[in-house]
Amino acid sequence: MIKIRDIFKSKATATPAALEVDDAFQKARSLQEQGQLTQATAAYQSILERQPGHWDSLLAIATMTLQGGNPERAVQLYGNFIARHGDHAEAHYKRGNVYNALGQLGPAILDYDRAIAINPAHANAYCNRGVVLGRLKRWEAALASYDRAIELNPADCLAFCNRGFVRKELGRLNEALADYEHAISLKRDYVEAYVNRGGVLQELERHEAAVMSYDKAIEIRPIHAEAFQGRGSSLMKLGRIEEAVANFDQAIALQPDYRYVSETRLHLKMQLCDWDDFASNLSNVTRGLESGKATLPFPLLALVDSPDLHRLAAESYVRAEYPPSNVLPAILPRSRSDKIRIGYFSSDFRAHPVSYLTAELFELHDRSAFEIIAFAFGPESKDAMRGRLQRAFDRFIDVRDRSDVEVALLAREIGIDIAIDLGGFTEHCRPKIFATRAAPIQASYIGYLGTMGATYIDYLLADSTIIRASEQLHYAEKIIYLPSYQANDRQRRISERVFTREDLGLPPTGFVFCCFNSVYKILPDTFAVWMRILQRVEGSTLFLYVDKPAAARNLAKEARRRGVDPQRIVYGARLDLPDYMARFGAMDLFLDTSPYNAGTTASDALWAGLPVLTYMGEAFAGRVAASILTAIDMPELITATPGEYEELAVQLATNPARMSQIRQTLALNRHVSPLFNTPLFTKSLESAYRQIYERWHANLPPEHLSLKSR
Repeated sequence: MIKIRDIFKSKATATPAALEVDDAFQKARSLQEQGQLTQATAAYQSILERQPGHWDSLLAIATMTLQGGNPERAVQLYGNFIARHGDHAEAHYKRGNVYNALGQLGPAILDYDRAIAINPAHANAYCNRGVVLGRLKRWEAALASYDRAIELNPADCLAFCNRGFVRKELGRLNEALADYEHAISLKRDYVEAYVNRGGVLQELERHEAAVMSYDKAIEIRPIHAEAFQGRGSSLMKLGRIEEAVANFDQAIALQPDYRYVSETRLHLKMQLCDWDDFASNLSNVTRGLESGKATLPFPLLALVDSPDLHRLAAESYVRAEYPPSNVLPAILPRSRSDKIRIGYFSSDFRAHPVSYLTAELFELHDRSAFEIIAFAFGPESKDAMRGRLQRAFDRFIDVRDRSDVEVALLAREIGIDIAIDLGGFTEHCRPKIFATRAAPIQASYIGYLGTMGATYIDYLLADSTIIRASEQLHYAEKIIYLPSYQANDRQRRISERVFTREDLGLPPTGFVFCCFNSVYKILPDTFAVWMRILQRVEGSTLFLYVDKPAAARNLAKEARRRGVDPQRIVYGARLDLPDYMARFGAMDLFLDTSPYNAGTTASDALWAGLPVLTYMGEAFAGRVAASILTAIDMPELITATPGEYEELAVQLATNPARMSQIRQTLALNRHVSPLFNTPLFTKSLESAYRQIYERWHANLPPEHLSLKSR
């Protein structure tokens, strides 16, 4: 930095020509400050004609050019200057910034590299070079660039903030958090650092602390849409759904097109059974999707019965968030092994519906032909199911603290042949592991009921009920058609507790319909059908699983709106699994939801002896219950239209003899049908694994595969 006395010295010894240029520059700058940009530009240009190396004049012209929306002209101006003064580090740095803004990342890096070569202590060039490398997803190189920027200028809060972002992308969350903390210590009102710190705290499941970080950002800048969005996300994780919706409302008010907020807000309103403006909210989401906007796929499964829209949403999301990555080299051919190594990847190896279905599958795999390895991420868990699963696998690897690339690399080092994603786009998912290619063969199963829309997921497991051959075009993957789709655990324990009607708040007499699906799956049209059923079946009651008082209040309001006494709806809370299973014994008929069916809850009900009535839709999620009923050989409980569904519910509730026959059939089929024949299911799945393994070794691409029933 030039000292003050040096300026005075230069003034005293300056030549008349230099003083004349200095006076002209001051006049030009005055014109610029007054907003007379055309005159200022001409004045600066006049200086450059007399003194082509006058950097401050060039910088002023380029700045005004950029402000005027002509970055290409700014690049040309810097280029003209560099042609005369190729060793001018700042000119290369400034042109690099313009290239960066234009998205011309290769030329930007070249300019930053040249600035650094001329001036190895150019901290800002290192910092902005890190920005470009980050945009190219060259995270390790970006990290090294930020490290050097910070070494040169330890007081640069921006470099710390940017390095925190890179470390977060690399999965180094605690280091990222430390960077954001340091950036804040350097600049107490650094809004972006508070927001980014909130994001890392979310990843670390420290949601209370995340809310506080977002609170601070909003205190500093009350119109920060990202801060409201982030706070809404953390409040959602904390179960404070009404507050979360209010924060998403604020984010949308500040930035109506904020990515993913509209569909997340609608999903939360569905959790509250708040259907005010449902049709218009849903229309906004689908219009955005159809116009090319990236959209969260998971909420859409419960909102629209359209496999076409589900694929469109998945593909838009993958393009935006999880594109294929070439950070690791292609997997080369390898020799056959005596055992096929299967890697199961999940955040749900704990007390969770996915594990309730698959635990026995993992235990029954043929260890003479397969090696079964778990890659566990998601929340820490020490429950009984976690312990059971740790014993079920040949190796159980906790990879929570490893980055996506590190997990993929570990899977490659172990020699995983087939990687099974059990999560898809559900909570705590990590698709980047598969985008990086953890294994030569990758498939999706059970956790996400739809297409992943990703070229790196080779196969999707289903059956012919869920995906008809004519519907394959709606799925990016090749379909493995199993004889039946859903794995099941025959060790589900039903407690000996007998729930009385009084225990559950039910009236002493009358038919009891129930639905234990999550309430976000209840659409207004479905609820309207249920209310008509109650009106037609005298003395009947509907028992629902509801864990939020606001949802119960809204359902009562909707019942009154449809002419039904809200007292005819009874609500049950969450129970431990054995008691939850026993509670089915007090019910008469399970009413399914559409377009997102019961999955685990349908199998639970059937295992406990309770019939399930479903309406079969078009998309994957809307056909799972039909698949389950087909597998237990009870197609008489599958209906094709809402009208048929309503009529059959009424007929069963008003015809005790028919209802009794249904129950007798279920009691028999429960022990002889494929649905709960876990050894048979395991053999079918292993046959599929062998066939896709052989295709890969034969250098054949993935193809649809249909397994015969045994």
